[in-house]
This record gives sequence, C-alpha cells and structure tokens, in this order.
Amino acid sequence: MSGVRATARIGARADGRGGTALPVLDSDGPLALRRTRGGDRGEARVVLVGAMSGPLGGDRFAVEAAVGSGARLRVGSAAATIALPGQTKDEARYDVRIDVADDGELHWLPEPLISAKGSDLHVATRADLAPGARLVLREEQVLGRAGEEPGRLASRLVVRVGGRVVLDQELACGPGAPGGWDGPAVLAGHRAVGQLLVVRPEFGDRPVTARVLGETAALVPLAGPAALVTAVAADGLRLRRVLDEALKSLS
Repeated sequence: MSGVRATARIGARADGRGGTALPVLDSDGPLALRRTRGGDRGEARVVLVGAMSGPLGGDRFAVEAAVGSGARLRVGSAAATIALPGQTKDEARYDVRIDVADDGELHWLPEPLISAKGSDLHVATRADLAPGARLVLREEQVLGRAGEEPGRLASRLVVRVGGRVVLDQELACGPGAPGGWDGPAVLAGHRAVGQLLVVRPEFGDRPVTARVLGETAALVPLAGPAALVTAVAADGLRLRRVLDEALKSLS
C-alpha cells in the first residue's frame, strides 16, 4: 500500500491556574500543529496546518485530541482540506479521534473538506465523551471545486457519551456511491453538506426542540445530552452561514 502516513496528537489539561496547558502537541509529515493566541481566558487554541497537498490516494492521515478535566480547547485549521487524486487508485483515509473528560470542553471547528474530481477519501470521526463533557463539532464537505464534478467521499461520525452511542451517521457521495445520494431525499442537487453537533450536560434534562432552520437545515435532539444540526447549501460559504446561525441559536 503506497501513500503518506501522518498523525497529529493534541493533549490538553487544566494548568491549575485557570488556564489550559498543552503537554502534547505532536505532528509529522504533512500535518503540523500550531498553538495560537486569542480566545477566552482559560482556553487553549490550536490550528492544524497542512504542509502538503492532500490527502492523496493511498494516504493515511490521523488527528487525535484528548481533553482532560477542567481543560478548554479550540481546534481549527488554517485552510480547507482538499482531497485529490494520487498516483495510485487506492482510497485515502482521514481519521479523527476525540476524547473529552468530565468538565472538559472541546470546540472542533476545522475548515471545509473539498472533494476534488478523481479523489477517493474515507473520513471517520469518533468522539468519546464523559457524561459531564462539552463538545461543539462542525463538519463541512464541499463536492467538487468550482465547475468540477466531485470525487468519491465517504464519511462516518460516531459519538459516545458515557459509553452510550448517541450518534452513528454515515454519508457517501460521488462516483460509486449508493444511488440516490444526489436525489431529493439526500443532497437534492446541493454541492455542500454539513453538520453541527453540540453536546452539553444540560441538554440531558432540557433537550432542544426539533425545528426547521431556514429552507435547508434542521435541528434535532439526540438520545442523550446532545443536539444535531444537519444542513445542505449551494456552496461552502452559504453552508457556513447556516451553521453559524444554528450555533448562535443554541448559545
């Protein structure tokens, strides 16, 4: 199996002075992690920088983040990730693993993933949260660059709270995906799809109310202290606006 292997690891813990320390900030290959300034007091911020194009066919990328009790971490990316065809026809993989302890908080807010023509990428995100953990997680996927057909893109998001699965969702788009992915029941011809997951302990006692958000988004409570917004849009910019407004409504 050809391709590049790269893993980035982030470890956050309370520093005992009301802030958040980052004892683990390791990355290699095309994945680079940088701590940045700004944000609320007590919050650490990290940006993921792609030092190379990709992922390409056959690449295996992974990002792991562990947030300890009392720590607050915000993770973003410097630019969109573009899945591109490689020299081989092997599938590329991008795995994200998240662990948040009781009284820990993570905002996972990367820039969009763009599926370029001829690419083949599988993205898997798994989040394991303690019952008292907090999480804001945004995923945005854009099918093709301007004037371009998309590649094949498969994604799965699994979230557990206290060991209990509250969300296990899969989506496959592009050439070779199951029929109907672009039909009225799924994307309905839209080029951008995204979701916003918010986990807060208080949602366990006071679940959010399911409702439609505009013409192409919906908010639903999950079976646990969590809420999910799913949305489609004509492009990535409009999708971001919808998800930003949804997050404000949950604040």
